[in-house]
Amino acid sequence: MGIAAIILAAGRSTRMGSNKLLEELYGEPLVRLVAKAALASNVHSLSVVTGHQPELIHAALEGLGVDFVHNPDFLNGLSTSLKSGISMLPAEVTGVVILLGDMPMITPDTIDCLIDAFETSPRALAAIPVHRGEWGNPVLLSRGLFADVEKLEGDAGARKLLAGRVGEVLEIEVPSGAVLVDLDTPEALAKARIDAE
Repeated sequence: MGIAAIILAAGRSTRMGSNKLLEELYGEPLVRLVAKAALASNVHSLSVVTGHQPELIHAALEGLGVDFVHNPDFLNGLSTSLKSGISMLPAEVTGVVILLGDMPMITPDTIDCLIDAFETSPRALAAIPVHRGEWGNPVLLSRGLFADVEKLEGDAGARKLLAGRVGEVLEIEVPSGAVLVDLDTPEALAKARIDAE
């Protein structure tokens, strides 16, 4: 089955003041842009982890044919959503791309670069995009890390798993700074809208 993808879309968006995933850019909700990029890539399946306002996230993704996983413990941090998503993956999945619902500028090409590098490096535990020396998102995790995901707590995400594993992490240099841009404040969203004009 190869590589799956998960979008983490459960948070309350406290820094935005409204559900940031439902805010629009290019005329579409942010979470829908992320989902469309994933579906246009070489992932074999896409699951969306919901928590806060799940019915609105469902509506924003209507017609895309994604799978939904509800995380009832989303208030306890990002790790709970990561665990919820990974726990639902079929046994045939060899790795998973973890996407954040507030990073709508990620392209299918970036996702495919991670997949290609991972699939040609059988000993790698993860692949991560790097722009100008800085780690970005999304992150591709090998099945070999799934057991470690279960040990995460609070707001710890995939990055925590990769600390100290530098030799086992593929760092993929990408030309676009989009891998560093999340739209989690009104100011960040306003700038993205200006740039999109």
